[in-house]
Amino acid sequence: MRKSTLAIVSAIVGSVAVLASADGHISDKQIAAGIKARQSQMQLYAFNLGLLGAMAKQETPYDAAAASSAADNLAALASLSQTGYWLPGSDSDSVEGTRALPAIWASDSKVGELSKDFMEAVLAMQSAAGTDLGALQAAMGPVGKNCGACHESYRKPKG
Repeated sequence: MRKSTLAIVSAIVGSVAVLASADGHISDKQIAAGIKARQSQMQLYAFNLGLLGAMAKQETPYDAAAASSAADNLAALASLSQTGYWLPGSDSDSVEGTRALPAIWASDSKVGELSKDFMEAVLAMQSAAGTDLGALQAAMGPVGKNCGACHESYRKPKG
């Protein structure tokens, strides 16, 4: 996806979030849509990471083109503005069907720093994935570490 397209998509998503909360009220429908959007993005992350992880673990043959494509997808996903996904009142204490903990919205939340670290790891993966199996394997650790850091702090455990 081109940077100009990403910029347009990010602007649209950001505008929707601003309009949604302009009167200080976010509807249940907007919250449900935000949750669905962020869960969909997480599923796309998981799908692409699953492809890369299977290659890194040698469960499937390494394929440079497929690895590059999955890494490019991760970079595109990580570049999207998520402003409209993370609406106040869309946490696990407020609604059913989400595992996002209220801590993500707290004033001392480190989610911005974690997002930056994740993006750096994904960009390194994007550079490494199509190189060779060893480079892909080396890049998997930092990506997984960054996913885990956010999930440990801001996602309710299953169960």
